[in-house]
Amino acid sequence: MSTTVQRSQVIVAGIAALLLAFVALGAYGEAGGRQAIAVLIGGLAGLSLYHASFGFTAAWRRIVTEKRGGGLRAQFVLILLTSAVSFPLIAWGSTLGWPTGGFVFPFGIAAALGAFMFGAGMQLGGGCGSGTLFTAGGGSTRMMITLAAFVLGSVLATAHLHLWGRLPKLPAVSLIREFGPHGAFLLTALVLGGLALLTVGIERKAHGDIAAARPTQSLLKGPWSPMLGAIMLAVVGIATFIVVGRPWGITSAFALWGGKIFHAIGIPVDTWPYWTWQRSALENSVLRDTTSVMDFGVILGAMAAAALAGRFAPVWKLSRRDVLTAIAGGLLMGYGARLAYGCNIGAYLGGLVSGSLHGWLWLAFGFLGSLAGTRLRLRLGMG
Repeated sequence: MSTTVQRSQVIVAGIAALLLAFVALGAYGEAGGRQAIAVLIGGLAGLSLYHASFGFTAAWRRIVTEKRGGGLRAQFVLILLTSAVSFPLIAWGSTLGWPTGGFVFPFGIAAALGAFMFGAGMQLGGGCGSGTLFTAGGGSTRMMITLAAFVLGSVLATAHLHLWGRLPKLPAVSLIREFGPHGAFLLTALVLGGLALLTVGIERKAHGDIAAARPTQSLLKGPWSPMLGAIMLAVVGIATFIVVGRPWGITSAFALWGGKIFHAIGIPVDTWPYWTWQRSALENSVLRDTTSVMDFGVILGAMAAAALAGRFAPVWKLSRRDVLTAIAGGLLMGYGARLAYGCNIGAYLGGLVSGSLHGWLWLAFGFLGSLAGTRLRLRLGMG
């Protein structure tokens, strides 16, 4: 790498760190110390996601197209590590003076359709909710298009969400409430362990053995092993429970950003049922929204990580297929996420580490959508 390129990467890393500090200071001024810490937690998430290349999209696709399951197994480790702390916090946090809530929602026709849409969209768009943020922050211009479409799809869904909510649904079920934190954790571990063994069997049948994991080369510059990524993201998830009092989320902020833009240009979103109970969010600074400031942290943390790795190099020339699939994928993910209580982070990971049945159902329908999206990717020659 030339001296000029190295210098430019250092400048980018410095800008990212400075912006992260400004966002944290702004969040502190708007909502206090916990909000500022949430920004930094988001920054750690962005750094970890980028250095570990930790995405849900590629892992779900690889088990289908390449019969490789290492990415899925890393996800299962992330879920179990987080659950080991989150389940007791949810069960006993209030008693100990540390009130913590989980994401426990009913799941019905609308959520199933939304999860399917999201799964298909993430394969077309090239990333899930967190994947879109960290890849965009890492300098991907295509993912900036996906993110813009994601925001648009999210706010459009809020116009119809009250109608989708009328469709039949199963009641919310908390495994922690049904079996206690220990029983819920044991059940989660057994199911995830079974799925992990299934991926091992698939991989060995196709290749004779499981692939060796990529080793960690540098903590500061990356790349990281998938397991180190899982550990660091578990730290992010646990820190979010402790500081924010709930699981890590991503996509509700996209709806808010879109709602604020619509509101600013005169579209009366404040009259839509979805927004009538949160008009203050439309009118207040976005820095008062915890999910938003964490998302800003993810983008800036990934930007810093890309520069530290010497790989922040936006490509401005995109094919028509790249643009169209980015738009289609973003719209599907945005709309689907609102129907299904979020993305891979908020609904799948957030649901499972909350001990909620809806997280498992999201996984099933999201994976089916991912299968459909993977098949479409292959037909379009996207690999």
